[in-house]
Amino acid sequence: MEKLLLLLIIGALIAFVIYLWRPNRPSSPHAAPPPPPPPQDPFAQTHDLQGDPRSLKAGDMLDFGVERTWIRGTLRLSEGGYAWAEHFLEIPEGKRWLSVEADPDVQMAMWTGRPELDLTPYSDTIDFEGARYRMVERGSAAYRSEGTTGLPAQGGMDYVDYEAPDGSHLAFERFDHGRWEVAIGTTVPNGSFTIYPGG
Repeated sequence: MEKLLLLLIIGALIAFVIYLWRPNRPSSPHAAPPPPPPPQDPFAQTHDLQGDPRSLKAGDMLDFGVERTWIRGTLRLSEGGYAWAEHFLEIPEGKRWLSVEADPDVQMAMWTGRPELDLTPYSDTIDFEGARYRMVERGSAAYRSEGTTGLPAQGGMDYVDYEAPDGSHLAFERFDHGRWEVAIGTTVPNGSFTIYPGG
């Protein structure tokens, strides 16, 4: 009797295991398989194919159509509840970076460092290269450094931003109470480059 009971239990276990491992078992009797995704044009110029600039990081490649460059390092900046990023680009000499902020729409600018300029951000207007720049913003932020930026892993910075009537930018940044660094910038429209994620 005990052997018969044991055989019944083993048989029930085997039947249960076979039921669980049956291939192509529908999840419910009336569930239809999901339809395949529609065909997509791999060369269509859509925002999704270009990538989301808010997700940029060190190691990503940017293709501007006439130029390709890599992000060597990124600063993640925050002031109060507001956050933005500066991405340092690979160039043969000098210093260039792309700033990305969402306010709430994505706004980007390409910056070129101008260490030879002897300017300070202590007035409301600055006359520079034939244009009068007016101060639009100033403040202090905390930063976190990723990749190669030339800065410590974290710290603080001060900034003062100016803008000319034609929309060109003049910016001053001072990291960890150091000297002011000057940069000129131009607005980068959304869709100006394609992102190829690195790593």
